[in-house]
Amino acid sequence: VCVCLCLCVCVMCLHFPLQFCQDFNVVFCFQSSMESPNLEFEYGDTDSLTAELSEIYSYTEEPEFALNRDYFEEDFRSHVRGRRWIELGQEQQRAYVMRLLDALEVTDRDKRLKVARAILYLAQGVFDECDTDTDVIHWSRHNVFLLYDMGVFTALLELLSMEMDNNQACSSAVRKPAISLADSTELRVLLSIMYLMVETIRLQTEDDRPEWRTAREAFKTELGSPLYNGEPFSLLLFTMVTKFCSMNAPHFPMKKVLLLLWKTILFTMGGFEELQEMKVRGRERLSLPPLPEDSIKVIRSMRAASPPASAMELIEQQQQAKRGRRSRRPLVKQDSLDTYNERDPFKNDDARDEEEDGEEADSGIEGEVDPLDRDVIIQPPPPPPPLRPPTERASLPKGLPWAPKVREKDIEHFLETSRNKFIGFTLGNDTETLVGLPRPIHESVKTLKQGEEDVDETPTEILYLGMLPNLSQYVIALLKLLLAAAPTSKAKTDSINILADVLPEEMPITVLQSMKLGIDVNRHKEIIVKAISALLLLLLKHLKLNHIYQFEIVSQHLVFANCIPLILKFFNQNIMSYISAKNSICVLDFPHCVVHEMPELTAESLEAGDSNQFCWRNLFSCINLLRILNKLTKWKHSRTMMLVVFKSAPILKRALKVKQAMMQLYVLKLLKIQTKYLGRQWRKSNMKTMSAIYQKVRHRLNDDWAYGNDIDARPWDFQAEECALRESIEKFNSRRYDKNQNGEFAPVDNCLQSVLGQRVELPEDFHYSYEMWLEREVFSQPIQWEGLLQQAQ
Repeated sequence: VCVCLCLCVCVMCLHFPLQFCQDFNVVFCFQSSMESPNLEFEYGDTDSLTAELSEIYSYTEEPEFALNRDYFEEDFRSHVRGRRWIELGQEQQRAYVMRLLDALEVTDRDKRLKVARAILYLAQGVFDECDTDTDVIHWSRHNVFLLYDMGVFTALLELLSMEMDNNQACSSAVRKPAISLADSTELRVLLSIMYLMVETIRLQTEDDRPEWRTAREAFKTELGSPLYNGEPFSLLLFTMVTKFCSMNAPHFPMKKVLLLLWKTILFTMGGFEELQEMKVRGRERLSLPPLPEDSIKVIRSMRAASPPASAMELIEQQQQAKRGRRSRRPLVKQDSLDTYNERDPFKNDDARDEEEDGEEADSGIEGEVDPLDRDVIIQPPPPPPPLRPPTERASLPKGLPWAPKVREKDIEHFLETSRNKFIGFTLGNDTETLVGLPRPIHESVKTLKQGEEDVDETPTEILYLGMLPNLSQYVIALLKLLLAAAPTSKAKTDSINILADVLPEEMPITVLQSMKLGIDVNRHKEIIVKAISALLLLLLKHLKLNHIYQFEIVSQHLVFANCIPLILKFFNQNIMSYISAKNSICVLDFPHCVVHEMPELTAESLEAGDSNQFCWRNLFSCINLLRILNKLTKWKHSRTMMLVVFKSAPILKRALKVKQAMMQLYVLKLLKIQTKYLGRQWRKSNMKTMSAIYQKVRHRLNDDWAYGNDIDARPWDFQAEECALRESIEKFNSRRYDKNQNGEFAPVDNCLQSVLGQRVELPEDFHYSYEMWLEREVFSQPIQWEGLLQQAQ
């Protein structure tokens, strides 16, 4: 009955005017549309500058702003009398920063910390001398470039290395029953300065001075090169992450480390726009045709669809319809599906719970009232927000939004099928004969025949080479932190404590203090999820562009570390509540809290938060995690089956309730790849989702995603697929990175005389101690000849 009604609605929409179809849709889907407004969310590399700067600080660190100011002013007044920092000339400011640098080299730990706090106050924009938030950002930018020019970052790096190797602090933290903010004071100050420097210099503005642009490129090259003990700066931060997760340094402020690591990789490798430019340049270098579209621009031009109604919503609609029969108001028309004037697949069908799984759908349709008899009180919706300027939308023709794609297996399968059908014989794996094939296949074949280029020393290549020996540890550590920060995770005694840099020394004693700390803890976890999700996505995208096997090895480590069930566990919650969470206190955010007088905090002001429909960082994190899940499972049948085994379909369908086009697209992609494994009954019960997949997701040649006929979907090949991939990855790493030239392909010298005649480079100290070594290890040790003979037998 459900399928027939769905088909009837589709036929009516084809043969009747659009006005009737929209009125008909209103009757079915008004409830979810009213409850889930369209979210005007602009996806990008980061949030606004003020939001990104404020997230480096916890609310419990608020008293330290005044502490930084006091230490700076105490030292500044002793050297510069009667003048303020913003009144000094450039040379006077440089002279004072040089004095601070000299003071950083003292052996007294407390004096060093005071100087570091004074430098942090400069990086924070000397806020006591500013009147507005804009002034703070202006002077912060000015001071940060000055600090970098004077070599402060290098000095901070040496101090950071000292603090990392501070065994006394590590052992003290391990023995303490409860770690608090005081255990990480030095590290937090150093990491805060470095984060402010990286994030400020990374952003380019129109009013940048020429010397600032030069400094930005120099800093970018410096961070991405192996200049710090023979490794890039990112690798040092990865080491801090693994050291923390191994419980050897539980006092490390992980939120600050992860934020700095993410921004460093974003700065050195580039964000989404830089990735697109790198793709374009790479295709030009290989004489390939240009990309058909920019994915981000296409997605930005799409509109969100109304989500399907759940069983509980249908029951509420029935009860509300009975209560509201006596009061009639005209129904409100819904918006169109997207900019292509296509019908909304979530709106055109009956509002019965067809979107639930088969067993749920069978029990939920009986006894339902006639949809056309419903009369419901509907309040007029608020005026829609202004649309983005037309220049931001991609110029696309009407119809499906994506250009189709093709891959090598599609070419081979298509050629074999066509030859067998029209000629009567096949040519095996021949892909040279292309007569009669469409142009996209010609282009794909040309792409596949390109040779492997020389290895360039790009920041991505340098970072991968440094990460390779401990890659598994880095991946596991990041996923442990993601699990600890996920809202669905329950506290366990053996779980990682990620709250070391948010808990105060003295726990709250009033209800108001407890509420503030609770908001701070939730905000702290959200920021960690944001940093890790963005970091993993950037790594995967850059490694895939650099070399596919680099991407595959990181992906396989993620899969083996249970990344897929972890992300599904993250989404197995009330995702609308997570996205609309208000875990922020606006009056405590930097730089507002240091410029304006702090009002008296009350329960009402704590709960007020901002007026946005959603939390930017949480929606950003959700989209990042969905994109990571897509990258892990794309063209991998074994991993797609993991989605099926872990029953991801109902979890992902609940995520469709978020009316944001980009998030819905990546959810639909994940549902598309597993549709053929879910069975006919599921497809029959989820026709709205099937229609949405058809309208919004890219199509591929010979792609029978809606049926179970894929020849590659044989269950006995799943384990072999991962094993074969791992073997290819190991050969790639051995061939490209093995210190012995050519690895397993190098010839072996079996001649004893030749081997003994080779000159071997020995360390300098060997020449001074080899005689003692010979005497101790060789001449003074009796030789057990009988033992040698027995071992030989």
